[in-house]
Formats: sequence, structure tokens, C-alpha cells
Amino acid sequence: MSKFLAGIASFGLVVSPVAAQAQADATVTNTLNIPENATLLGKSDPNVRRATALVNGAVITGTDVDQRTALLVAASDGEIPEAELQRVREQVLRNLIDETLKIQEAAAQEIVVEREEINRRYAQVAAQNFGSDTPKMDAYLSSIGSSAASLKRQIEGEMAWERLQRRQIAPFVNVSEEEVRELLERMEESRGTEEFRIGEIFLAATPATRDAVLENARRIVQQLQQGGSFVAYARQFSDASTAVVGGDLGFVRLETLPAEMQTVARGMQVGQLVGPFEIPGGFEIMYLIDKRQILMADPRDAVLSLKQISISFEPGVTEAVAAGRIDEFGQVVQSMRGCGDVDNVAATVNATVVANDAIKVRDLPDRLQPSLLELQVGQSTPPFGSIEDGVSVLMMCGRDDAAAGSTPDFEEMMGQMEGDRIAKRAQRYLRDLRNDAYIEYN
Repeated sequence: MSKFLAGIASFGLVVSPVAAQAQADATVTNTLNIPENATLLGKSDPNVRRATALVNGAVITGTDVDQRTALLVAASDGEIPEAELQRVREQVLRNLIDETLKIQEAAAQEIVVEREEINRRYAQVAAQNFGSDTPKMDAYLSSIGSSAASLKRQIEGEMAWERLQRRQIAPFVNVSEEEVRELLERMEESRGTEEFRIGEIFLAATPATRDAVLENARRIVQQLQQGGSFVAYARQFSDASTAVVGGDLGFVRLETLPAEMQTVARGMQVGQLVGPFEIPGGFEIMYLIDKRQILMADPRDAVLSLKQISISFEPGVTEAVAAGRIDEFGQVVQSMRGCGDVDNVAATVNATVVANDAIKVRDLPDRLQPSLLELQVGQSTPPFGSIEDGVSVLMMCGRDDAAAGSTPDFEEMMGQMEGDRIAKRAQRYLRDLRNDAYIEYN
């Protein structure tokens, strides 16, 4: 269910991430007159934690924090150590404060998110993850220590913020035709240039907090390496504007990134996690989601027609017996004369056959993609799998290569540029709400 939990964080507000905004957020300018040897005059006990808050009179309870924290813990497959939970809870509380501010501002602007709308969106999430079985999702949320009410509150916050942006920001964002034409021309001039789709978690640091922030960043990387959801961690911990979209910078050219990020990204492979490393203003954790060449065909967009031929093993089978069957299976597969021969030959070794006539190479596991890209029609991959899960091969029955990329049309590009500017203004809007809020901690 960790994929479900990583996904629910981004079902509402969708904005275009902006690399330049992330860089701006990562630049700390010290305009305050604070001495380097500042001494705290009051008591500071790190063992005393405030778990709840009043936000302009609205209560955020300990239960609210617990239930939202449970979503993040489950997204990490329950791997967050006890020592880390307090830090997670503090971040969750900050997120709940922001969520409350968004809902309050929507109400102040007479924007109403009806309960029926929230329930419909909740049902959509259930349909995507539990086959439209809403009670099953209710039970799952309860089983991990969360609740349907907590998730519905998050849905309400996302929907309220989305509508606020449409009313208070979008009408005042203008992109000129000349700007769009200039960008399209630059894209055409950059045809063939490599772009990188990068996920980032940026942790802001000052000289005084550097060591503590670095240690936190290392702990986050450790959790990610153990299977934690990058999207969930980015939303909860990143200080960059891309946190709202799970840290996704989108496809960017390296020259638009800080020099430190350029250097690291240039040597990364798709699926690789790197960090933490220092950039101006803090520390960066990067995940290379994908890369492509601007306006060029990507081989991984080829649509394949495949047949998967699989054998399984009885529980308790010895390795020697399994190895013999795998060898026999490999010889049988090699003897097949194309996809028309698969069903009959597979039956001789009690193998099952599953066909898929429209699957993109990029939708298959990363480790299989290189082998598939090298196959001709009628050829198969080497066997893959395990004794526990079964052993399979994929035979290629057809391939439709991707067409060369085309320049986005004028309206599409204008919409993307408007989305970028709306996202920037939304961040400033939220900062203003925080600055004007009355917040009491209990």
C-alpha cells in the first residue's frame, strides 16, 4: 500500500514545478542583524515538545498529528525509527497548520468545498486503489492508525487551495504571445539537447544549523534507501517550492540548475538516488526520475506487443530440481519459432502464457528495458524471476517505434507557462497567510 499512500498526497493540486523557483528558495540571504554568538536568555528544553496548535482559533489536536503521521509512516513501510518520529511529527504539524490556513482563507473568500465533493474525491481514490471498495479503504486507514476523516481533511485542503488559486491568482497571471513564441523558438533551437527529470528534497541550512540539517538529510536518505517513498518525504520535509508536487522538478536542462546540482546530475543514471550534497543555502537530495532529448523520439516510448511465458515451482522444491527445470524451460523457449508457436510449445512444459498488445517499454521494470530494446520480433529476453515468484521470459511479437517529438503547440506552451507563474505566486500567497496568522502552541 505504500504506492497508494505516496499517491494520495498529490491527487488534488497539480502545478508545473519550476527549477528557478527551487533555486531561489534555496538561496538564503541573511538580512537580519543576528550575532554569530547569539545566546538564548530563556529556558530551552529539547525534551519538551508542543504537539498541538490553535491556528486563528482552529484547533489542531494531537490525534490530527498522529493520524497524518501514520500516513507517512505507512508510506515508508513502517521503517521510520522511533528516534525519527518526533521530527516527522513536527513537520506534519507544520503541514497541518498550512492546510488549516488554506481552508480558512478559502472560507474568508466565500469559497465553499461541499462535503459531497470531498466524498466524491475520496471515492475516486478508493476506486484507484481498492477497486471502488470505499469501506475497504476506510478499514485500511484505520488499521495503520489513520482515518478516513484525516484523509478527507487533506482532500478538503487541496481542493480549497486549488480553487483559491483559480480565483485569487490565475485571473491576474498574464503570459504574452511574444513570450510563448520566444520559448518555442528556443526549444526548437535546443532540439536534441538532453533534459533530466529530477526529484529533489532540499533542506535549508544556515551556518548555525548546518551540522544538524546534514544529519537529518543523511537519515532521510537512509530511509529512502530502505524503501521509503520519495514523493512522501519530499512533501513532508523539502523546503523547496517543489514539495507540493512531491519534489518533482519536471524535465529541465542542466544549465538551469545550480552548478552543484548540474555536476551531480550529469553522472546519474535513471533511478539513482544521490545525496545529501551541499548547495547554496542548504543540502540537496536528488533522484533521477527520467531523462530524454528535447523534441527527439525516445526509444522507451515504443509500444510493444509481448507474450510472457512463465513457469512456477512447488513449495519446498530443491534448488537442484528447480535449476534443472529452468534449464529445460530455457531450451524450450529457444526452440520457439515466433509468437505463433508460443502457446503450443509452452503447454509441453506446463508454462502459462499472458499477452499484452499495447505496453510501452518505459512502463516495464528498468532492468528489463535494455534487453527489450535490443530484441527483434520473435526473440525473447533471458529468463528472469526466482524460485519463490516463478521464472518468466518475454517474447516480442510486435513493436511500434515512437515518432519523433514535435514542438508543443502554442496553447499547450502558454498553459504551461501560466501554470509555472501561478505556482510561484501561490507560494508567496501562502507565505503571506503564515505571516498574518495567530498561532498558539499547546
